[in-house]
Amino acid sequence: MTTHPERCTVLYESFSDFTFDRPADGVLLIRFNRPERLNALDRKGHDDLSRLWRTVSSDSDTRVAVITGTGRAFCAGGSIHGNLEHVGDVDHYARVMYSARELVYSMIDCDKPIISAINGPAAGAGLTTALLADISIIGEKVRITDGHMNIGVAAGDHAAIIWPLLCGLARAKYYLYTAESIDGPEAERIGLVSKCVPDDQLVSTSLGLAEKLARGPQDALRYTKRTMNHWLRAAGPIFESGLALEMLNFLSADAREGLQAFAEKRRPRFPSAT
Repeated sequence: MTTHPERCTVLYESFSDFTFDRPADGVLLIRFNRPERLNALDRKGHDDLSRLWRTVSSDSDTRVAVITGTGRAFCAGGSIHGNLEHVGDVDHYARVMYSARELVYSMIDCDKPIISAINGPAAGAGLTTALLADISIIGEKVRITDGHMNIGVAAGDHAAIIWPLLCGLARAKYYLYTAESIDGPEAERIGLVSKCVPDDQLVSTSLGLAEKLARGPQDALRYTKRTMNHWLRAAGPIFESGLALEMLNFLSADAREGLQAFAEKRRPRFPSAT
């Protein structure tokens, strides 16, 4: 298949918080590209990430996608200050819920294999992207955590649909309840990610794997992905319930205190625990 680099510009020109390259035939390299903000996403960035995978699916020049971060972070999720401004805003969190839902289902439904090269901190939509990728590769010095408990909201979005399948229900509950951070080797050991490699080999390893898959039998790969992802589709009601309850938490006094404490770099004093 002939690769058409100019189609990167045409297809992806509206995704302003990302960069796109074609390092090899059939391989699309995507980078979160707001390094001055640890690649955190604003509302447009969240919406773009949610529709990105539909575009990848329709991109005839892409057989495998690799996503990583620019700079020292993968993607730090959304803005804590933005969330703090909207605590109690039902309409806002209804929109957030639908955007988060679309991100998860668009990754599940994307017919191209997705590889995440987790080069640094990942939170919120960033952690969703990192762990919902078909193959996740993390640097050995990278630490990740699902920090929902630290801000007083349920770990409802991607965690409910994928963590128990990756590392088992007992470990999923432990790490989601405690919000403890997990380093690369431990993430690999418990099955939360596919593979851990030295940090300086992360991108080359991910691209090497992408090239291998891009040379493979494409229908067989896509049909295998579709079949395997029925495990995730079957968990759809769990995911949607958890997501709705997370959004409900964002209307609460606990969320206001958790977000305020995070912004002020202090330990939260949750009203529900007093």
